[in-house]
Amino acid sequence: MGSQEVNDVDWRGKRVTVAGLGVSGIPAARALHARGALVTVVNDGDDERSRAQAAELEALGITVRLGDGDTLPESTELVVTAPGWKPGKPLFLAAADADVPVWGDVELAWRLRGPDAAPWLAVTGTNGKTTTVRMLASILEAAGLRTAAVGNIGVSLLDAVLGDETYDVLAVELSSYQLHWAPSLRAHSGAVLNLAPDHLDWHGSMAGYAADKGRIYEGNSVACVYNAQDKATEDLVREADVEEGCRAIGFTLGTPGPSQLGVVDGILVDRAFVPDRQKQAQELAETGDVNPPAPHNIANALAAAGLARAYGVPAAAVRDGLRAFRPDAHRIEHVADVAGVAYIDDSKATNTHAAEASLAAYDPIVWIAGGLAKGATFDELVGGAAQRLRGVVLMGADRALIREALARHAPEVPVVDLERTDTGAMSAAVREAARLARPGDTVLLAPACASMDMFVNYNKRGEAFADEVRQLAAEGA
Repeated sequence: MGSQEVNDVDWRGKRVTVAGLGVSGIPAARALHARGALVTVVNDGDDERSRAQAAELEALGITVRLGDGDTLPESTELVVTAPGWKPGKPLFLAAADADVPVWGDVELAWRLRGPDAAPWLAVTGTNGKTTTVRMLASILEAAGLRTAAVGNIGVSLLDAVLGDETYDVLAVELSSYQLHWAPSLRAHSGAVLNLAPDHLDWHGSMAGYAADKGRIYEGNSVACVYNAQDKATEDLVREADVEEGCRAIGFTLGTPGPSQLGVVDGILVDRAFVPDRQKQAQELAETGDVNPPAPHNIANALAAAGLARAYGVPAAAVRDGLRAFRPDAHRIEHVADVAGVAYIDDSKATNTHAAEASLAAYDPIVWIAGGLAKGATFDELVGGAAQRLRGVVLMGADRALIREALARHAPEVPVVDLERTDTGAMSAAVREAARLARPGDTVLLAPACASMDMFVNYNKRGEAFADEVRQLAAEGA
């Protein structure tokens, strides 16, 4: 099909600068070197790990420059960058001045696909990307298709594209960073799950962030899947330049209209990929088949189903795939029930949009929140959740911002403000939450903030929470 044409580049002797060592830079450097390119890797860091990585590449004949990621090497014809490097970095400004193109690892993978490459079903959004892509892969597998969940999910697209294994179709998670540097990507079908302010320091503005997310729809050949309850995602579909015949497919937690997927009486239904969209609806699954059946996770399931159906997957495979799916750790994960109280780990809720979805799934709640706010404000989040809150335990560097929002919008809710910011604070947080909770309540770790003030990452924060909950359960046994 037209959108799947492979770009044939002769790499022999082409001078390519790879920006950044790491999970994308090293495979990119190796792949380009193997194709005869003259590769120079530049990296900001010059630590022990970087030097070890550099030594491995230099043994292959690849040039590595440590401690200077800002200067464009002389005679560079192409820059291939790690997705996290900001567009305003001097290296990229110099490339623009010299009319040198900049690609990301996703763009490189797209360009290096073989002639019989598997089409991509692509997913982006502020929240829910990983869960949706893994649901999609589970559905595709249930249909008997050879597939993999790849991209921003941790499995390199370069490895998937260049590896020995062959696929029928790929379920691809793409971040806004990756999309920014992927100008020629043309997916079979794409989905934007939701849009909320995030990474604005990187993109420069909400408009820039949204535009990069919207790139996922460019050149789609079958379906642009959007959130019918998030107008910004529909606007991105309207602005996209797609192939003739590509359809806009909405998903909603309400009753779907024609060309939508939605929910009717606890049933996930399809009014998009049926012979008569005006009069027919195809049952796909029950809400109970979605694990966990929280509203935002049902939305994820509908988006995954929309992409799978766009690829021609039968309804039964949607049901079977959703039943087989198990969510990753730290994503609204039930840890234990202690003294009639449920303890839920949603450490992955690192921004207000994710925390809002998590808070909407439970009632009443003792909420554990706080960390690094990344410039976020909390009035809307707290105002929307106020009626569900039994109590709040605050921790982390920017907890005062949440405390002030609670004072404005939920002044009657008891708040415990933990001043200590060492990792041991999680023990105190769990015990204070247990003190506030009553049987039937949910203690919810949904920090609405990043973790790096106290923990290596959100995984370690979630593990600390789960460890303390299990300790609490052991003491009560």
